[in-house]
Amino acid sequence: MRTLAIDCATEACSVALFEDDTLIANTHAVLGRGHAERLVPMIAALPDKGKAHRILVSRGPGSFTGVRIGVATARALAYAWTAEIAGYPTLALVAAMARAEHGEVPVLSCMTGGHGEWFVQPFGASGKPAADHASVKPADAAQSFEIDLIAGSQAQAFVAERGHGIALSLLPDASHALSIPTTLLSPNTAPIYGRAPDAKLPTKTS
Repeated sequence: MRTLAIDCATEACSVALFEDDTLIANTHAVLGRGHAERLVPMIAALPDKGKAHRILVSRGPGSFTGVRIGVATARALAYAWTAEIAGYPTLALVAAMARAEHGEVPVLSCMTGGHGEWFVQPFGASGKPAADHASVKPADAAQSFEIDLIAGSQAQAFVAERGHGIALSLLPDASHALSIPTTLLSPNTAPIYGRAPDAKLPTKTS
């Protein structure tokens, strides 16, 4: 069975194609912007234009635009190919990548959030979340977690803020998607934005 994994929830954009559990092709690029223009050509450049029986896609948290682009593309391809689709949390992929490098140890995923905040979430040695994700200010994050291994785009900043720990600076890469615990894969592909929207509906006045 072939699986196509898509992740463009951050400044990185990546796709990966698996045959059963074996990675057969992948592309990872740090774009910053331009995910909408690059994602479909990246998929089309994979063997058989990336066609798969199952699609895994990052739901976030991350870039509002990037998350929506990834989810919309995955849904369209799943419909066209009559493929299964499942979403996964971006922070879980970051934790899986850290465990692949450092073994089965607890990990704190720490990624760039909005308005100067960080998206953080602790994961146990099994790769499963130890708590819900949160969007917090750097100083508050550094005071809240004692996990030694910090992974993600803000890992170095976190360790510097706290004063100790191991920083693993990385961006999500879809080639590690099959390392995410299957219990974290969900048929629900609704985006996870990680923080409340900035815009609010006006309150009604009597």
